[in-house]
Amino acid sequence: MDYHYDHILIRYGELSLKGKNRQNFIHKLLENMKKALKPFPALEFDAGYDRMYVYLHGEDCDEVCSVISKVFGISSFSPAIKVKPELDEILEAVKSSIDLEHPGTFKIQARRHDKMFPHKSDELNRLAATVILKNSDWKVDVHNPDVTILIEVRQDAVYIMAKKLPGAGGFPVGVGGRAMVLLSGGIDSPVASYLMMKKGVHIECVHFAAPPYTSAQARDKVLDLARLIAPYQGDIVVHVVPFTTLQLSIYQNAPESYAITLMRRMMMRIAQGLAEKRHCLAIATGESVGQVASQTLESVFVINHVVSMPILRPVVCMDKNEIIAIARQIGTYETSIQPFEDCCTIFTPKSPVTKPKLEKCLEYEKRWDWQPMVQDCIDQAESIRLSFKETPAEKQEEEDLF
Repeated sequence: MDYHYDHILIRYGELSLKGKNRQNFIHKLLENMKKALKPFPALEFDAGYDRMYVYLHGEDCDEVCSVISKVFGISSFSPAIKVKPELDEILEAVKSSIDLEHPGTFKIQARRHDKMFPHKSDELNRLAATVILKNSDWKVDVHNPDVTILIEVRQDAVYIMAKKLPGAGGFPVGVGGRAMVLLSGGIDSPVASYLMMKKGVHIECVHFAAPPYTSAQARDKVLDLARLIAPYQGDIVVHVVPFTTLQLSIYQNAPESYAITLMRRMMMRIAQGLAEKRHCLAIATGESVGQVASQTLESVFVINHVVSMPILRPVVCMDKNEIIAIARQIGTYETSIQPFEDCCTIFTPKSPVTKPKLEKCLEYEKRWDWQPMVQDCIDQAESIRLSFKETPAEKQEEEDLF
């Protein structure tokens, strides 16, 4: 009988350490898997205590694996052949698990979860290796094989696998609450977004646009970055804030050297207003200590002072090369370096203050009535939901939510 890969076996990631919360984590992972794999309607899911099984039912295995690789909460996964726990079927499936016509080196690694199965792991290793050796020119190499064939014996079934693919790790997105991430067009904030999701936090993003000083291309660049990170949680909401009026008023009422500090204080106020509106528990940024003038500890202190909500900074202690490495890994780097400037870079003063004083910020902010402007930014924000894959019907349904 000719067997084929008809399942994918999922091994859980960090959630396996979570004790009493384990079932909640597994439930969330299952929910995220179904959402991410919505374009594959034939799939069927079975979530157990230590494994999840995806029944392909004819869906393309490689395409499904590509999506699964971006779902947080998974340690590793393998395309699998599922057979009955009967020796003859197991051995036939082992023969089908690799291409016997193109020989290489292999080893067998059997694991007997069901101790009632009549053949011990070592015996199953020898029997499976023998059937390959007798039917091909493949050779055994137990130290550095080209292929390791895994045999996992369960009570109701046996799974044969010839690949063990790395998962995204981390926690299932959503188990850690919700956060509002400040998303610019740079390298750092998409990486911060990715790291927040990896720790199980469902994110929404806020972007500050200042037309006509910032271009439509700059706005599109940010939306493209959001699309690139959207697969890690299924979809993502970006709130585009019209920031021009408030930004110009800062320059009209305060010294240029303090403009960036005051601008960041206003951004944090707006981000908190949107976060409260969207039931987020924290704000997150791509700030790294000392990287630019607004990211010295003195600046961070003054900027933090305007909000009561926690501000999380996932890349705070990373150097630029570390951040760039992650950006390349997740595919955002090439988009981030496109030469379309955001409102922070366009309005950067020649000599920004690096050690701002809180009392000076308060003094400058007393010069004009900025509170209604902040509220207008919150009220006039354009909310856009972006998906990795969406049909026109799904897109319309999502737009109607706002």
